[in-house]
Amino acid sequence: MTDIKAVVRAKHPDIVLTGTVTHDRSSRVTSVSEAGTDPTSGKFFYRIESADFDQFEDGLRDDSTVGDFERVIETRDKEAIYSFEYTDEAKLLSPVISAANGVILDMKNDGSAWILTIWAPERTDLVHLWEYAQQNDIDIELLRVNEYDSLGNTDAGLTDSQREALLVAFETGYFEEPRNATLSEVAADLDISQPAASGLLRRGIKRLIISSLVDDSEQPD
Repeated sequence: MTDIKAVVRAKHPDIVLTGTVTHDRSSRVTSVSEAGTDPTSGKFFYRIESADFDQFEDGLRDDSTVGDFERVIETRDKEAIYSFEYTDEAKLLSPVISAANGVILDMKNDGSAWILTIWAPERTDLVHLWEYAQQNDIDIELLRVNEYDSLGNTDAGLTDSQREALLVAFETGYFEEPRNATLSEVAADLDISQPAASGLLRRGIKRLIISSLVDDSEQPD
């Protein structure tokens, strides 16, 4: 089997948080893939950069796609981690991708549009996302796609521990949205601590992105 890693640009006013980033054009939103979300809580975590968090939160209050929100922690100047609950008006791409056995590895805003890095078992699995986009008037564009050997058959620079952690997380539903497993449950399956599991997943995802998406000339030393 040949897996694919695709980078997609999607735009629609009802994609979650679009109203907020339109209101605060200084804001930069990035998904926190390693956050240990309770799958029953309905909370989703993002790393936010903003020149003015008051303006960002004003946008959240007027955003029809966002229910409750909380500034969980300020990690440094002009950067914080937020948790959000989505409303029924939000258009979510992740359930469509999960239904096709894919995983969103990264999601960040590009102005009022969204850049998604997606792993999928087959290139044809992207058809489901395009069908959903057409049905919901979502502007969607494939920026690039890379094919590579299956995660189970390639090292991609992964250590054995990183590969095992990624496969366990995938099989238990940790990457689905909402999640079917917490980080602590993945750690328990691996028989390691939660911080150790988070580190393996974070470093493993980074290696996969570098291996399949970054040109050799762009790779860090």
